[in-house]
Amino acid sequence: MRLTQGQFSFLPDLTDAEIRAQVQYALDQGWAVAVEFTDDPHPRNAYWEMWGTPLFDLRDAVGVMQEVTACRQVHAGRYVKVLAFDSTRGFETVRMSFLVGRPAEEPGFELVRSQGPGQQIQYTLRSYATGSPAGVRYAAPPPPAGGAT
Repeated sequence: MRLTQGQFSFLPDLTDAEIRAQVQYALDQGWAVAVEFTDDPHPRNAYWEMWGTPLFDLRDAVGVMQEVTACRQVHAGRYVKVLAFDSTRGFETVRMSFLVGRPAEEPGFELVRSQGPGQQIQYTLRSYATGSPAGVRYAAPPPPAGGAT
């Protein structure tokens, strides 16, 4: 399963050069850029962890790309995205959002069906990854202990 959130979600993963071009476009528009990460990519989970603070007053994408690279290294195996905020109207509006990092394996989502009063059917979307504790949801399994005997 491939998570599809944000712009460019149905395209192959962007290269660093393509990410830099998109970031530069955002900066040229006067938008502030931020980097976020999560291990719970549920579509309604709008509150990802922020990597540092939003990068206000930057005019060159190099600074953003350094933060993207650092976040990917520290949070390898998690979802990482870039957001661009437009504050020209006195409030922040997300103008751009796209993934720049993802786990090697994406287990997908489960559709849970339940029946309520009056035979009302309700559906819930649950990430398979949430079966593990936060912080280790996409971690590689530990190597086997000891050797063969």
